[in-house]
Amino acid sequence: MKRILLMILCAMFTLSMASAKDGKKEKKAVTKFKIENMNCDNCVKKIEKNIAFEKGVTDLKCDLETKTAEVTYNTDKTSEEKLVKAFEKINYKATAIKEDDKK
Repeated sequence: MKRILLMILCAMFTLSMASAKDGKKEKKAVTKFKIENMNCDNCVKKIEKNIAFEKGVTDLKCDLETKTAEVTYNTDKTSEEKLVKAFEKINYKATAIKEDDKK
């Protein structure tokens, strides 16, 4: 009897957690930044170590060859401006690349 009650409680908890996640739709955005003074692998490591842990950042890809960083983030928690300031804190000048600039 105790096992059945425990299994029912676990099932109810699991279902409630799943439905709670469905109710909250995170607004994600991807922005590519040009990093002017990213020159070596140590720069990439420094950026990955610091920017990846900024509030709202869910993914980060750095490319040393093109001197860019592609950041995926939750728009409810951060913005392009906040990310630019985060780059500035670690002494990198970042500029968001707009779609028009890519062409």
